[in-house]
Amino acid sequence: MIYDVAIIGAGVIGGAVARELAKYKLSSVILEKENDVAVGASKANSGIVHGGFDPEPDTLKAKLNILGVEKLFDAAKELHFPIKRNGSFVCAFSEQERAHIKELYDRGIQNGVPDMRILSGDEARKLEPELSGEVVEVLDVRNAGIVCPYELTLALIGNAMDNGTELKVEFRVEKIEKSEGIFTISSQNGEIVTAKTVINCAGAGSGKISAIAGDNSFEIIPRAGEYILLDKDEGKRVTHTIFQCPTKEGKGILVSPTVDGNLLTGPTANKVESADNTGTTISGLDTVMALSKKSVPTVNFRNSITSFTGVRSSEKNGDFIIAESDKVKGFINVGAIDSPGLSSCLAIAEYVAEIMKGMGIDLEENPNFNPTRENPHAFREMSDEQKNEFIKKNADYGKIVCRCETVSEGEIRAAIRRNPPARDLDGVKRRTRSGMGRCQGGFCAPYVMELIANERGIKKEEVTKKGSGSYMVIEKL
Repeated sequence: MIYDVAIIGAGVIGGAVARELAKYKLSSVILEKENDVAVGASKANSGIVHGGFDPEPDTLKAKLNILGVEKLFDAAKELHFPIKRNGSFVCAFSEQERAHIKELYDRGIQNGVPDMRILSGDEARKLEPELSGEVVEVLDVRNAGIVCPYELTLALIGNAMDNGTELKVEFRVEKIEKSEGIFTISSQNGEIVTAKTVINCAGAGSGKISAIAGDNSFEIIPRAGEYILLDKDEGKRVTHTIFQCPTKEGKGILVSPTVDGNLLTGPTANKVESADNTGTTISGLDTVMALSKKSVPTVNFRNSITSFTGVRSSEKNGDFIIAESDKVKGFINVGAIDSPGLSSCLAIAEYVAEIMKGMGIDLEENPNFNPTRENPHAFREMSDEQKNEFIKKNADYGKIVCRCETVSEGEIRAAIRRNPPARDLDGVKRRTRSGMGRCQGGFCAPYVMELIANERGIKKEEVTKKGSGSYMVIEKL
């Protein structure tokens, strides 16, 4: 089969593009090198819906950030991913930083950010009592929010798949050739996909994928960001996302509630050799703790439950790269999508569709496109009375598997069956929160493994934590 479009990368950008193209009469396939979606930067970032004050005016970042914010909130109503408009504070700790706050405010006005204001430190502390007494001024960005980045990705790709898009996992692109207007894409295991158009959404690997296709016009600069996630006991420490004044390296260390009620702190921004450098470091985590306490001194890191690192994809010119390659016609690069890429993802997808129209590709609307997705958290959101009635007809939902997060067997089985299906322990965790609580899967993992093996028709020894090589059981005794 020759697909109309092959999308390389199953992160939030690839997912947004796939869902956008599902609105048209196109045959599309997503190619992902890992064994699940959202396993790169799309699972390991701040999950912040940025208001749009930070990008330089007249850049793609500025334009698509502003357009993307409201599109995300609108899409959440259709796709049922968790999102909240909690607003953000950008804090100044000195007179010099107070001048920076004014620059950011003016830039936000120029970019078209609505509903901003500058507060004194005392005014800000009335809204956030645990904010540092050293804060002298705050930029209050009220259109900003928080979202679960991997649930957003799951929703986008799931909706695209429900509308006919195919997903091929464990497809590591090794070769891209073009002949007579058709691309042949070869994987590490010899599998081949052919397509008329290729869209490169490979995140930190987008520079490499572009080079494989014959375009060496840009190089990705990977930057590692280390985070510490705290227990829900800390989740009410602040209600806004608390930033410090940004630098050239990024938006700095933040302290933010998550949509699930935890508290997130980080990230650092250190240049690394590759996107595989996802280990945490003592120095990095010390930096996260020290700078988090600068903003919110009461954060109790004794309540930390995990730490992790995500690698963002930067480029020397500082802007998104979204364009058809000058060197390889029919090949569209969507690269260097660092912050505010998550906030911009739906606007980026629409921008890609416009590029395709400009290439002469006929995008005829698909009358059968269904923009909605069944709520994967419908059971969680029911009242106790509603749950009791539901359990009478669906007994598996009455069996609690994860005690920390109160996740039932029925929810886990549904996550293994629903598009895109969970294939391993981490996949179940991202979809249901089973294993994401205080014990980090210490109690529920063995039973979840049994459910995965049962649903997938494989042996328990074949169940992995996160794909190839991460087996949980060596052999049965």
